[in-house]
Amino acid sequence: MYIIVIGGGKVGYYLAKSLIYAGNEVLIIERDVKKCTTIAEELGSVVLNGDGCNPRILKESGMARADVVVAVTGGDEVNLVACQIAKRYFNVPRTVARINNPKNEAIFKRLGIDATVSSTDAILAQIEQQLPARALVHLLSLRSASVEFLEIKIASDSPALGKPLRDLGVPTDVILPLVLRDGNSIIPHGGTILEAGDEVIAVTSPQSVDVLRRLLVG
Repeated sequence: MYIIVIGGGKVGYYLAKSLIYAGNEVLIIERDVKKCTTIAEELGSVVLNGDGCNPRILKESGMARADVVVAVTGGDEVNLVACQIAKRYFNVPRTVARINNPKNEAIFKRLGIDATVSSTDAILAQIEQQLPARALVHLLSLRSASVEFLEIKIASDSPALGKPLRDLGVPTDVILPLVLRDGNSIIPHGGTILEAGDEVIAVTSPQSVDVLRRLLVG
């Protein structure tokens, strides 16, 4: 799929990185030049500098052929407008918008946004990353799609150490698209063995979060 992510902050970056390593074609649209430079250094030429609400920039991004547009900037108005333009002018099949003020969720739904993203978990992740004791961090939640994006730190006493992923009993509604190890990115497979210090990006249904916590954290 071709997925356009509007907003290159932490949420947009991690989301795009996971989608890329899952085999999707991804483009990030970001206004901040410095952020664009950082993203390009990390992920390659998958970022376009510009305003995600500017029709010219959106046309340049190839939005007319996009399968999904995800707007995850820090401004609800920006996210709403970007998704509406994607829907009305470029006929994008599915749009997802981050909401920072929960009171705006009903408005987003009423105006035709397919799914909304709660910013609560993204903000919590910013705090939890400063607390080493917290081994599982919620990056974001897609409420309408019932999907959670998690970052899990593998500790030295994790029950998953020394076992291939295929033997962990990971639920069928859980995908582990990316493992970060010593600054390197690994696309895991059934034979991958997790090591202490690994950071695992997981995509899961809300129902399997506790199971995943038990398997990887203990």
